[in-house]
Amino acid sequence: MGATGAGKSRLARRIFELKKARHAVKGNFADVNCATLRGEGAMSALFGHTKGAFTGAVQERAGLLRAANNGLLFLDEIGELGLDEQAMLLRALEEKTFLPLGSDKEAHSDFQLICGTNRDLHAAVREGRFREDLLARIHLWTFVLPGLRDRREDIEPNLQYELDGWAERTGERVTFNKEARTRLLNFALSPEAAWKGNFRDLNAAVARMATLTDGGRITVEVVEEEVGRLGYSWGDDALASSAPVLGTLLSSGQLAAIDLFDRLQLEQVVAVCRRYRILSEAGRALFNSSRARKASSNDADRLRKYLARFDLSWDSIVRYQGQE
Repeated sequence: MGATGAGKSRLARRIFELKKARHAVKGNFADVNCATLRGEGAMSALFGHTKGAFTGAVQERAGLLRAANNGLLFLDEIGELGLDEQAMLLRALEEKTFLPLGSDKEAHSDFQLICGTNRDLHAAVREGRFREDLLARIHLWTFVLPGLRDRREDIEPNLQYELDGWAERTGERVTFNKEARTRLLNFALSPEAAWKGNFRDLNAAVARMATLTDGGRITVEVVEEEVGRLGYSWGDDALASSAPVLGTLLSSGQLAAIDLFDRLQLEQVVAVCRRYRILSEAGRALFNSSRARKASSNDADRLRKYLARFDLSWDSIVRYQGQE
């Protein structure tokens, strides 16, 4: 059990690899996402069909259950499987036999089964969308796979895994420079990183950075742009609009030393500063409410001192804005 993108398919394949290495299975690994199966296509994909079983069935199909004979079948998102298919699957599990679509002759398959789901199957039973007898049959061992935000210790090793996967797919070896890697990990391990898509977010982020980098070396500027993209995709407007700016104004070490509380405030202050031409105008906008309660005020000085706490100056912000 686990959210989409949490790694259920990879875990199932790893279990198969371990079983294969220990000679606990002799056959192959077969898998399908049940959310992609509908109607006759679902029956055909799982149980196979005979030639002429339906329009377009120009040749016989073995189906996934027979492909997994003496091996392992992984049915991801099993909660999406139709009730008819659930009934046939239950019989196949209990009797090792089933009827391919359009056939009156039983087929045989002795397979081990792992199921994945992001749904509450007990609730689905109560709602009549999942068979209680099938749930009882598959509910032998249950493992909850947490999302990436709840297992951040897996991010660093999987970062290298994704880079290795990129090299294997494209033939291009891409690496991070030290500052960029530190900046990405500081962000990835922080509460700012929502990882709503779990490992799919991490995979996509690495692919984008690897594509956009020059010379096979990911820099901190590329990382800051990606932090902004991730923030936008997660609906974090402040992170999306300001992260690239702060990453240009401050080093990764300086950013890592700032508490999240202070950083969120600083991001908003910098965003306001970028809307004004001179320091005093930005100061008046930022301190408009409190200045009305003071006998005298120096908004520019207050803003200058605030920025100096983070080794920032008005000139550095203006210079960055002028480069855009």
